[in-house]
Amino acid sequence: MAKINLITGGFSSGKSRWAASFFASCDNVLYMCVPEEMDQDILRRINWNNEHNYLEWTIKTNFKDLEDPEIMKHKFIIFDSLAIYTLKKMRAMCPDPDTMTSELKKEIQAKVIAEVSSLIERVKESDGIMVIITSETGFSVQPDNLSQRYFCDILGGVNQRIANIASEVYMSVSGIQYRIK
Repeated sequence: MAKINLITGGFSSGKSRWAASFFASCDNVLYMCVPEEMDQDILRRINWNNEHNYLEWTIKTNFKDLEDPEIMKHKFIIFDSLAIYTLKKMRAMCPDPDTMTSELKKEIQAKVIAEVSSLIERVKESDGIMVIITSETGFSVQPDNLSQRYFCDILGGVNQRIANIASEVYMSVSGIQYRIK
């Protein structure tokens, strides 16, 4: 049965650790790490778990292409992180924040939503299970930096759309996860 879980929360709130533990007993997991380097604590936990439970996971860092055919070779997928993926798209489509317009913000948001929605549909068609990790923008103060403000606006809209199509949504606070949908 296909399942898409979204986990959101503040930075260092336990989202990645929860996602890794969600698949702790599963083999053939793809960990799609969007940053160039994976958090070393999470990597150590995954490697220890895999070694002691004779599991094999594929960990790809600097992940950029949601159309990559490698994704669908896996039944279980962790997408870490939607926030960083959105930030990279924003910077690629608008390198200079001074040139950002409301139309361009909508275009960036729509592009990210379309790409992630397409990935979700492919995972559902293959009867896979995916955990999408993102950062919550709703609890923070309004940034005074123009680029950060645009990012929060775009990510907030992306998070809302993906949360609406996810099977379940979790909030991570201080290492404790709450199911909110």
